[in-house]
Amino acid sequence: MTAGNKPNPKHLEELANYKMPFGKYKDQYLVNIPEPYYVWFKQKGFPQGKLGGLMQEMYEIKLNGLEGLLKKLIKR
Repeated sequence: MTAGNKPNPKHLEELANYKMPFGKYKDQYLVNIPEPYYVWFKQKGFPQGKLGGLMQEMYEIKLNGLEGLLKKLIKR
């Protein structure tokens, strides 16, 4: 987010198109990964770095039912 809590369109586009680099959901868009996966990471701890930050954001987006907004930004 940028100053004033206005979403940065480029950041939202990156978040929508970021793919999980490992594990059960490898190569799937973060936005398409089920919410319980994020809930588990919330309890156990998100990874460090960029991926962890994006996953925390996605957790909040899914918690608030806003993933539909990001799905529109996926580049096909």
